[in-house]
Amino acid sequence: MDIKNLETFIQVAELSSFTKAAERTGYSQSTVSFQIRQMEKSLGFPLFERVNHTVSLTGMGREVLEYAHRVRRLTQELERQLNREQPLDGHIRIAMADSLCSWLLRDDFGAFRERFPGITLKIISASTEEMFRLLNQNEVDMVYTLDNHIYDRTYRIAGEEKVTSHFVAGTGSLGEEKVPLEELVRLPFLLTEKGMSYRRLMDEKLASFSLEIQPVLETGNADLICRLVEQGMGVSFLPDYVTRKAVKEGRIRYLAIDGFDIDIWRQLLYHRDKWVSPQMEAVTWYLSEKHRRRT
Repeated sequence: MDIKNLETFIQVAELSSFTKAAERTGYSQSTVSFQIRQMEKSLGFPLFERVNHTVSLTGMGREVLEYAHRVRRLTQELERQLNREQPLDGHIRIAMADSLCSWLLRDDFGAFRERFPGITLKIISASTEEMFRLLNQNEVDMVYTLDNHIYDRTYRIAGEEKVTSHFVAGTGSLGEEKVPLEELVRLPFLLTEKGMSYRRLMDEKLASFSLEIQPVLETGNADLICRLVEQGMGVSFLPDYVTRKAVKEGRIRYLAIDGFDIDIWRQLLYHRDKWVSPQMEAVTWYLSEKHRRRT
């Protein structure tokens, strides 16, 4: 089977469009259609369902796509072996929770750039719902969520880690580490935007106690919130990866709230129909190494 036809098939499957696949591959739409018909004739079954100008994989098409990805991966590996001195380059688009952006890029992003100087990244901050809309439309290659654990056969998990979080306050504010929840919600709060990742999970948990917080400040910059908490400007609810250094250095402290546990996960996912390129593998490696160094 012609490898060029397999590549075209992968593009049509990822983009759910013959027209977009033609634009990406540089072929005419008639050529793309001909290549797919060639494959279908050779295999003896349809790869796509074409209904009302929509294109979707058939059940057998999904199976063929997995094999196509394997062939593509083996071809790439062969090319890399034959060209060992050729640097890895390309562009990766990642949608992620806003508070993960600074965590991802600060401190040791230079190590990633040094190892993979040819790879460029585009980071898009978005809510979890928006992330998966972008992923489903192939507008991003991967999503990096901070939310409930996501189980969905449509997506593959490239990496995951459970995240702990706490209510936090400056070391010079509040007299007790244990604060009743009913009193805590009346304090001045500095929070990320409503409906976003762990803020949404916190709000849902509070609602189960018939409680609600009216923050004095809302911003997507978790590092800024941490600094303001240090200055005694208010209290907050933040993931421990944001506050760990400040807590260790005694600049802020955790508040113990009985019965307030939230299940939060950091997950790196991609669509099951997406080919995992060497560039995506490099980004996955970087994040895995970052997790390992932080634990």
